[in-house]
Amino acid sequence: MTLADEVLKPVAIAAQAAADKKGRSIVAFDVSEQLSITDVFLIASANNERNVGAIVDGVEEALLKAGFKPVRREGDRENRWVLLDYLDFVVHVQHSEERTLYNLERLWKDCPQIPLEIDLPEDDDEEL
Repeated sequence: MTLADEVLKPVAIAAQAAADKKGRSIVAFDVSEQLSITDVFLIASANNERNVGAIVDGVEEALLKAGFKPVRREGDRENRWVLLDYLDFVVHVQHSEERTLYNLERLWKDCPQIPLEIDLPEDDDEEL
């Protein structure tokens, strides 16, 4: 079963928004065969809580502009693992320590990974 464009389009918007806010290791999995509650998990990580919050805000803002509003937002009090639930897809933004500890990629390794075409912003931390 292939995912519909109406699911893949907002996932691509969310992935790009996460990249624009310096999200790292951004991946998406088609979990539609394993779960009945959603079709896609999008996962991104950040090195600190402030960046987790910025990524979540950036994703939510970009998707709101495209007409998508989350039905649930969890974990933003501590900004270690924030979940945005859009019913057809779920965005997980994790602190890198939580990402390593919970290793969602290992849990969903049998699910097809969705190719993401992300334009990565230039790294402004480069030495001149």
